[in-house]
Amino acid sequence: MVNATLGLLPNDAQGGVVRLRTLIILRWFAVTGQIAALLVARFYLDLQIDLGLCFLAIGASVITNLVAIFVYPENHRLPEREVFITLLFDLTQLAFLLYLTGGLNNPFALLVLAPVTVSAMTMRVKSTLFLGGLAVLFVTLLGFFYVPLRTDLGFVLRMPQLFVVGFWVAMVIGIAFLGIYASRVTAETTSMSRALLATQMALSREQKLTDLGGVIAAAAHELGTPLATIKLVSAELLDELEDPQLREDAALIRDQADRCRDILHSMGRAGKDDLHLRTAPLSSVLRDAAEPHANRGKAVTFRFGTDGGTTEKTPHIYRRPEVIHGIRNLVQNAVDFAASQVWVEAKWSGDTVTVRVLDDGPGYPTDLLGRIGDPFIKRGGRREKDASRPEYEGMGLGLFIAKTLLERSGAQVNFANGTDRLRGASTPRYGAIAEVIWPADTLVERRDGASRPLGENKPIEI
Repeated sequence: MVNATLGLLPNDAQGGVVRLRTLIILRWFAVTGQIAALLVARFYLDLQIDLGLCFLAIGASVITNLVAIFVYPENHRLPEREVFITLLFDLTQLAFLLYLTGGLNNPFALLVLAPVTVSAMTMRVKSTLFLGGLAVLFVTLLGFFYVPLRTDLGFVLRMPQLFVVGFWVAMVIGIAFLGIYASRVTAETTSMSRALLATQMALSREQKLTDLGGVIAAAAHELGTPLATIKLVSAELLDELEDPQLREDAALIRDQADRCRDILHSMGRAGKDDLHLRTAPLSSVLRDAAEPHANRGKAVTFRFGTDGGTTEKTPHIYRRPEVIHGIRNLVQNAVDFAASQVWVEAKWSGDTVTVRVLDDGPGYPTDLLGRIGDPFIKRGGRREKDASRPEYEGMGLGLFIAKTLLERSGAQVNFANGTDRLRGASTPRYGAIAEVIWPADTLVERRDGASRPLGENKPIEI
């Protein structure tokens, strides 16, 4: 569901990956720098350079840019195939210029790294490997084949061979390192962006459901009196009318009023966030959060109490969508992996509120325990797959969403296995443990003295 929503497809299946305008601007900078370097080398340093061939190579870039400007709209996005062709052209053009200007003796050979880095940031590994390999090939050939740089007196400008070899090694290492570095950073950024988008969508959905529940509850409350009046009047008419047909109509009105009342009552049960009931007991909120997973073949047991072990009145907490959805995701993960039992424990004190979700399953994978809560977790380069949950790819996205939403509400989220013994955790028979700790001030409604009146209902604005 999340994959379909986010469009986690190959780059060229999602449309353009790079704006054409971005590559055009970068190429104009490159053309300007190349022209400036040639003019300085020829007329200031008096180096003998074949300006005709050099400007022919630069002119090819200029013509390519002009064609792209006039053929494509300004906001056109290039798919991966076109980006690959563009970078391949830029790399080849730069290699030809370096061939005409001293090969690896030209310090501007360092610019060969640029197309490979852009490729690593925008394209698949296969395309980047091809461009990186081609760049290494060009750098190697430029170490042996090039037009020497000569002064006006005919002296050849050439670095010592040891420096040339060292520069070649540095270039090859730079191509490999920058390619891997840019690819990894871009992949991490993209994964985090997609995961945050999924989190935002989940929170938005929960907020809409909460708002809808409030409207339903308010509608049930407001329509209760009119429906009661209709039922009362229809019952009186039923007693007074003598015409059988009219009595039948009055009975129908009464029955339909009862039906409307039952429908609103049923809908109102789903809308527990009444406009005037922004808080609820902690136990009620946890049961509401776990309710969608209570009948999935695993027993879900609730335990409530204070940190001191005594029983006190359950605190009222704010019914925030991020809290409900975050706990729901933790319960879902526990139910998915539990053997037969899931426990939802809640403890509170004057300073903190602690909720733990435990199960009797195998627990979190030990080698991934430190990364639980990160999106798109992979093991050995491939996403986790579990035989007990074939419908899940084990990307860790659900736990990431839960962790992000709960931390957004002010909580601290910890993940551990039963043997890790979180502070105050129950017996070690438990598998996975998810612990959520809130400061009491961020979650618990402070109630000083007796409860106050809710006040007059406000009209619903649609």
